[in-house]
Amino acid sequence: MGYFKIAIKNVSWSGGLRVFIRVLTFVKLAILARILTPTDFGLIAIASLVLAFLEIATETGINVFFIQEKRGVESYLDTAFVVSIFRGITISLVILVLARPVSVFFNSPGSLGLIYLIAAVPFVRGFINPSIVQFRKKLQFSKEFIFRSAVFLIDTLVAISVSFALKSAVGLVYGMIAGAIVEVIITQLFISPKPKFKYETTKLKKIIKRGKWITMSGVFNYLFENVDDMAVGRIMVDSQLGIYQMAYKISSLPITEISTVVNRVTLPVYVNIRGDLERLKRAYLKSLGVTFLVIIPIGLTLFLWPDILVMGLLGDKWLEVVEIVRIMSFFGVIRGITLSTYPLFLSLKKQEIVSKITLTNIVFLVIGLLFLVKPYGIVGAGVSAVIGAIAGVPVSIYYLYKVFSKKTRKSRKKHTI
Repeated sequence: MGYFKIAIKNVSWSGGLRVFIRVLTFVKLAILARILTPTDFGLIAIASLVLAFLEIATETGINVFFIQEKRGVESYLDTAFVVSIFRGITISLVILVLARPVSVFFNSPGSLGLIYLIAAVPFVRGFINPSIVQFRKKLQFSKEFIFRSAVFLIDTLVAISVSFALKSAVGLVYGMIAGAIVEVIITQLFISPKPKFKYETTKLKKIIKRGKWITMSGVFNYLFENVDDMAVGRIMVDSQLGIYQMAYKISSLPITEISTVVNRVTLPVYVNIRGDLERLKRAYLKSLGVTFLVIIPIGLTLFLWPDILVMGLLGDKWLEVVEIVRIMSFFGVIRGITLSTYPLFLSLKKQEIVSKITLTNIVFLVIGLLFLVKPYGIVGAGVSAVIGAIAGVPVSIYYLYKVFSKKTRKSRKKHTI
């Protein structure tokens, strides 16, 4: 079976997983939107910003390292596990230290308790078996479907139940903790090989050397996706941040999730065929075509009928979301197209290109925020996000041309010789 056919087969599994998770996410949002207030969602957004930044800033890049290497990665498993544990403990301690300063920065005393509680999440996640990456490396997406679905289902059920009982955003954090516990249990009991508590400095240095660009790219990506949230949270009240975050989830997540599905499948496929330029180029163009065919109709739907979606999903107390959804539909489409280039560059071990693209996104996003947030509020933040996304497109095209033209010249030269 050709790699493109294998990719299509696994897209169905990976796509099925993301569809299941997104449907469950929107059901979760629809229920919680009627239990909680925009202020509650703003508070959980602040706590999540802290957790997400620290997890990304300490990312070792081990998952991408495992996928990029075709053999011999099992010897790195023990070191990766030890690092994961200490990383989780470190993140938890830093969150506890930063909790009060962060709540003061956002002028949000209500977020303090949530930030303290969310510190438990990285501590638990640190004990996840790194062998879980084998699902992606070996294209076993049917197994990943079962695993991820179970974890997310537990997260959702706990979050809804506790939120309903307490009428508080704390339920969302308890859901994250429950999901992390289930993930640790499943990976340690049912996924092989199982890691030992053993550490080798030389192996860690190799991982970090390769993963430094992954970490940098992750930090840049985090900033691009969250600087606007920070600006809204800092300048405006918690409820406005909650409204902005809800608009983002409704408008951009369906599209970026589709890109994520394609990217998760294509990265290991690209790695296997990266030695054949023409085959790699055809595979990329096919995956780009699939991405286009799916995200454009979704983007048009979000732009044309956001009021129907918001009323049906969230209810009338969230009507402020409508205008932002229409703006952010452009962000989702443009972002989805740019993201399609990332697995190609990663397969060629050119992580630095991804970092450069994302840095460009950030620079133009920040410029937009400086001029648009104060006068136009969350609408200005949405427009700034679109400007940042557009800025990354020509950079992506430039590096695609550079990568393919350079390799084509080498191929022709070799053939001539």
